[in-house]
Amino acid sequence: MARTAGHIGLLGLGSNVGERRANLQAAADALPGAGVEVLASSSTYDTDPVGEVLDQPSFLNACLLVRTTLTPLGLLDAVKRLERELGRAEPSLRHGPRTIDIDILLLGGLELNDGRMSLPHAQLLSRRFVLIPALELDFELRAPDGRRLADALASLPTGEGVRWAGPPLDVQGGG
Repeated sequence: MARTAGHIGLLGLGSNVGERRANLQAAADALPGAGVEVLASSSTYDTDPVGEVLDQPSFLNACLLVRTTLTPLGLLDAVKRLERELGRAEPSLRHGPRTIDIDILLLGGLELNDGRMSLPHAQLLSRRFVLIPALELDFELRAPDGRRLADALASLPTGEGVRWAGPPLDVQGGG
């Protein structure tokens, strides 16, 4: 696949319903058709639920390094469409169980807060299940304001369970 100009971004994938790894792989496989080139995948991690619903199955999470020419809102529309196509029902409960969750964590150095989305993701620096796989891809990652993701991880309590679960997802034509 020819490389296109655009923003390098970081997506977070998560699933805790059905065949979790297959759900993450399906999302990675579908992204190129939505205008998102997948460059690399982190390992997968089994993670304890966090947020408003703790009584649910553990999640499988991974991060993807991507490149896209889509605008931030165009990318948001694309990933929300993919989530629906991959079987995610409209959430009845915030932070509840889901077949697939695709979060836009970073998109180049862009910053945005328009009501539909925030860049960087509002919880980027506070979630171990995001920071650990993100730092596996690039230990020098920084938020647009210059804060190091590694420093954010070092400052978090270790109680949020994040366990290595398996190798990276297959990336077709990635770097």
